[in-house]
Amino acid sequence: MQDKKHPLPYSLTIKALSDLGPEQIPTELRTDTQLIYNSPAALDFNSPGAQGFGVKRAGLAVPGSIMMLIAPGCCGRNTKALQAPGGYGTRFAYLMLSENDIVTGKHLKKIPEAAEIFIHSRPTPPTVLMICITCVDALLGTDMDRVCRQIEDRTAIPARPCYMYALTRESRLPPMTAVRQTVYSLLKPRKKRANQANLLGYFSPIAPDSELFALLQKLGIRHIGELACCKDFSDYEKLSAANFNLVLNPEARHAADWFRKTLNIPAIELKRLYEIDKIARQYEGFARIIGAELPAIPDRQEAETAQHEFCTMHPSIAIAVGSRLNADPFELALALVRAGLHVKEIYAIPLPSDFFYIRRLADCSPDTRLYTNLSPSMLNERESDHPVDLAIGADACYYHPHAAHVLWNEETQPFGYQAVCGLFQSMTQAVKARHREENAR
Repeated sequence: MQDKKHPLPYSLTIKALSDLGPEQIPTELRTDTQLIYNSPAALDFNSPGAQGFGVKRAGLAVPGSIMMLIAPGCCGRNTKALQAPGGYGTRFAYLMLSENDIVTGKHLKKIPEAAEIFIHSRPTPPTVLMICITCVDALLGTDMDRVCRQIEDRTAIPARPCYMYALTRESRLPPMTAVRQTVYSLLKPRKKRANQANLLGYFSPIAPDSELFALLQKLGIRHIGELACCKDFSDYEKLSAANFNLVLNPEARHAADWFRKTLNIPAIELKRLYEIDKIARQYEGFARIIGAELPAIPDRQEAETAQHEFCTMHPSIAIAVGSRLNADPFELALALVRAGLHVKEIYAIPLPSDFFYIRRLADCSPDTRLYTNLSPSMLNERESDHPVDLAIGADACYYHPHAAHVLWNEETQPFGYQAVCGLFQSMTQAVKARHREENAR
């Protein structure tokens, strides 16, 4: 019975959600049907212009690029936070919009002139000027491709639009999907190298100790291109010589389609998984596709050992899984449950595509509860109402300050057996650290 003096945050069991199905996701779990609560657990990542790799920082992934933000002051203020990591703030300029600009659209005539001034202020010519625009121009219906052509005619520097449209977050082409294609749009066709593949999906590098690199080398792929590892524009241009792309994040599918249509580079998709058997089958399928025999991968044994040791030491541990982490929260929860652990709760917004995992999770852990970071009812959340022993993900850690913490949201992206091994080792260390703190009290 809900206490009227202390109403509980909205939640439901995974079994209840599975029974509803993807066509009947409750409105409390949909960001397009209700007021969104920007809790501290989700604020950093909720906006397409936020910290981490939001649209603004992602648009600067091209070596030598600069960006001009076209926005009212309220939309541009959090860009200041980008000055700390990687010197991104020094590559920004702002064209602040007045109320008159917003009402009349007069700022469109100012953009080419402002762009020319910004470009000429640089010590060296940029490789591209990214024009980042906000919901103001979404509502005005601005043809930003036309504006970019005007900039190019005036400056002889390539210009590309970056759409920081929070309004399109639920659309077919959300901001973080669109910008993943934009950052490759300067590439030109070139002769292909049979032994080169690109890794698409992230704006930071794949963990260098991931077995993926050794596997590709054994399969004859000697040159592996990553946008995040391009030291200069020459390295960037070499990405167009790939024989195929590996799509490691679903948000890069649109970019992969552009590669196929524009540069005649096909793609193969590999998911980041945490269930060891599924990782093995995925690698086997990949080897078949490229017509090769899968070599032995010793990293699997390390992952199995790390998982077995944790599950043996902590068979009854209660776990909360968040969504602000380097994993699909539902796939990770399913992997942990199938490893023999108890996932008590998940913090995530389910999409129809997540029901592949939700239905399987409902079969083996029906009582796992799902909470949403963005529901105003989370203002009523109290850790004492539903404590856990271990929280994985920055948001789950926020809601459980007294649990052992594994943030698992570093910029370097884990992948494959390396991800599984690293996660379970981090879980082991976190639980040990929490026990030491408790014993020291």
